[in-house]
Amino acid sequence: MSGGTSPELVAAVSNAGGLGIYGASQRARFGAALSAEEMRSLGDRIRALTTSPFGLNLLLFDASLDDVDTLLACRPRVLSTAWRRPDQDLGAVAQRAHAAGALFMHQADTLDEAQRGAEAGVDIIVAQGTEGGGHVGLMGSLPLARMVVRALSPIPVLVAGGIADGAGIAAALVLGADGALLGTRFLATNESPLPDGYKRAIVTSDGHDTFLSEIPDIANGRVWPGAYARALRNSFIDTWAGREGELRRHSRDVQVLLHAAREAGDSSHGSLLLGQDAGLIDVIEPAGALVARLVAEAEDVLRRRGPEILV
Repeated sequence: MSGGTSPELVAAVSNAGGLGIYGASQRARFGAALSAEEMRSLGDRIRALTTSPFGLNLLLFDASLDDVDTLLACRPRVLSTAWRRPDQDLGAVAQRAHAAGALFMHQADTLDEAQRGAEAGVDIIVAQGTEGGGHVGLMGSLPLARMVVRALSPIPVLVAGGIADGAGIAAALVLGADGALLGTRFLATNESPLPDGYKRAIVTSDGHDTFLSEIPDIANGRVWPGAYARALRNSFIDTWAGREGELRRHSRDVQVLLHAAREAGDSSHGSLLLGQDAGLIDVIEPAGALVARLVAEAEDVLRRRGPEILV
């Protein structure tokens, strides 16, 4: 969740027993990437808040192997990657991660990408369905997860996309996965860096008001390989739908407006990436308490529903 995570959020999740992951490909205003110095400071900031394992995530299409080395110098327990270009070598990333003593986790939106990750030597695969927020492919979480689990066993698989409660985590486990990766649910937490107006928009969303589009990426001047952005369908999206060519010509001016909307917490005129599972999110709460509740819900579902179904 580049731009949607903070050291405080990562530490809160890890301290509660989950694995907090920082989106280290975050970009500042007008698309300026974080500097190497800023990236190196992330590890120190997170370590000051937790002694538990954490991860750092890198968007490969916009990164180099030097960027990989910079993140690994922060000594994360997990190097998480996603959205590589076809010409990028996952094997080289895996070798660097393992040499640094880190586990390598790669996200895939297709079975083919998951298999390429397995061939490259990844330790964990994330099967991400289109229900998720932010940048996604077009296959649903349910069939994709099963295909990846069947094809890649015994490599651990996590399911992402459309999961926001304990029942969703339990479902991922029943599918044969080893866990779940949640995004949108943690945007609506006290530690999330999103403005309050954006968090409230997530809570009030029914999940039906999300929209797959390239508009957020065109506005930011950043092309993702094979990905669509799932975002809140609001005034910003409606204004530019069908006018993508014109948006390209005015992207710099639009970036100014998007930045102002985020600063003001104006979810109607900003670019808010969220998943369909927003319809399952009813409250903004502390991330640590959320982790504990999700685990308790998942355990309760597995303990209760199994015997009920078998009987």
